[in-house]
Amino acid sequence: MSSEAKTSDAPTVGEALVAGLVKRGVRHVFGIPGVHTVELYRGLTNSGIRHITPRHEQGAGFMADGYARVSGQPGVAFVITGPGVTNTITPMAQARADSVPMLVISGVNDSQTIGRGFGHLHELPDQHGLMSQVALVSGHVSKADALSATLDQVFAPIDGSQLARPGPTHVQIPLDIAGHRDATMQGEGAQPADCQPQRSSVSDKVVADIRARLSRATRPLILVGGGAKTCGIALRQLAEQLSAPVVQTVNARGVLFDHPLSVPASPTLSAVRALIEEADVVLALGTELGPTDYDMYATGTMPKLAGLIRVDLCAEQLHRHPADLAVQADVSAVLAGLLADLSTASALEPGWGSDRAAAARSQAWEEIGAGYRAQVDVLNAIRDAVPDAIIVGDSAQPIYAGNLYYDHDRPGGWFNAATGYGALGYGIPAAIGAAVAAPQARVVCIVGDGGAQFSLPEIMTAVDEALPITFVVWNNYGYQEIARSMEDVGVPVLGCDPTPPDFAATAASYGIAHKATPAIPEEVALALRAVAHAGGPAMIEITTPKFVPSGQ
Repeated sequence: MSSEAKTSDAPTVGEALVAGLVKRGVRHVFGIPGVHTVELYRGLTNSGIRHITPRHEQGAGFMADGYARVSGQPGVAFVITGPGVTNTITPMAQARADSVPMLVISGVNDSQTIGRGFGHLHELPDQHGLMSQVALVSGHVSKADALSATLDQVFAPIDGSQLARPGPTHVQIPLDIAGHRDATMQGEGAQPADCQPQRSSVSDKVVADIRARLSRATRPLILVGGGAKTCGIALRQLAEQLSAPVVQTVNARGVLFDHPLSVPASPTLSAVRALIEEADVVLALGTELGPTDYDMYATGTMPKLAGLIRVDLCAEQLHRHPADLAVQADVSAVLAGLLADLSTASALEPGWGSDRAAAARSQAWEEIGAGYRAQVDVLNAIRDAVPDAIIVGDSAQPIYAGNLYYDHDRPGGWFNAATGYGALGYGIPAAIGAAVAAPQARVVCIVGDGGAQFSLPEIMTAVDEALPITFVVWNNYGYQEIARSMEDVGVPVLGCDPTPPDFAATAASYGIAHKATPAIPEEVALALRAVAHAGGPAMIEITTPKFVPSGQ
């Protein structure tokens, strides 16, 4: 066969891209096709990859985020060059702040036009450079035979093979490259690869050092972040063996549900800070010790961490906070090593452990105040009405309350965008990604009326896909949390009362059930049970009084 015939039978770069995604374990893609990505779609139809169409590229990015958090696999988004790319930067920033593995695949203009300012459709001065500012890695496919190496480059930080925190990556393929056929790409792979993480184990010497420090502790305490959310069983065993209270950040809630040693409350709270500062050895597992968890009230201070042993995948993170012992390792590997041979502390202080954890929970509950307690009561009612649900949130009042104090019954089943980067518009599309990743789970999305309007049209994607999501809209007729913040510092309240839509009419236009209820736990639970078995999406609207600034 002639070389010309071989080339004509070869896959295009776009087809080879899809084969490369299949090979690397990708099963779902979130994207909106456009003229700059048509060739990327050529191989999707028969690939086995399921394509989900959002209503906005920002939605594609947030869907990829929610998918990754629940599945543990990278979320993938297809977007066009220019506005498609810039619309995904916000989701990428949220993913980077929360160490979420995400791959954004975009087109870009013809190779010979890039950076020359000719005024082509969707042109950016330097798209690759722009994406490099937020992506861990941004790859550019400069020629057809570079595709496989570029895919290896952008998957390395997100496939679990590296000893480092994951985050968003990006690859762009020029228009003139995407449709090119090249016989050298025939082997890009039809069979899925083994996508299980193959991280290095921690050394016996390091484990022995940690074990010795913990065994000498009389008041041990464990701080747990999102990097330990999959380690619930081992974490429980370690905590019980040490009689150590376990304080969980937002992304770790659910790892120790309803356990006497669990403190599912923010380390920002004075009661929890006091508990942490009483410890003589603190074991911090998979937590970046960031201010949105540890200093939510922006005091400029962190709790004192005596005898700090810190375990994290990221070397840079380990250098940002002084520690008595800093260990770059996977949390699961460290826990496995510790549990192999760990003696209980010989001189545990009386009253430590479950008694001190219970006192901290009680004090923290009182500290958050009556308003937030009432909202957490609603969250508890939601959790109990739909056990083992995934609850995804935006920056809404009950989410703020839950981030301060809330215990969830599913590890990794409570996450939101009210910490880290803090992007509004996150909840609805992220809940869709979560539902795609876990089709057997019920997903509850909690958003405010203001935040919902950032991404309300994405509900139609849930309708298209018949996803079992209950969208809970907390309607207080504006940005009440911001209005209170403005008033607290003496700034006239302005711009905080955007008129919400008629959510009942909106739900009807989407063809989904709608139930309105006051913020009474029993009523919310009844409404949730009424729609939870519908099989597809539904909406519950919880109405609360509108905030009226003083003097108005």
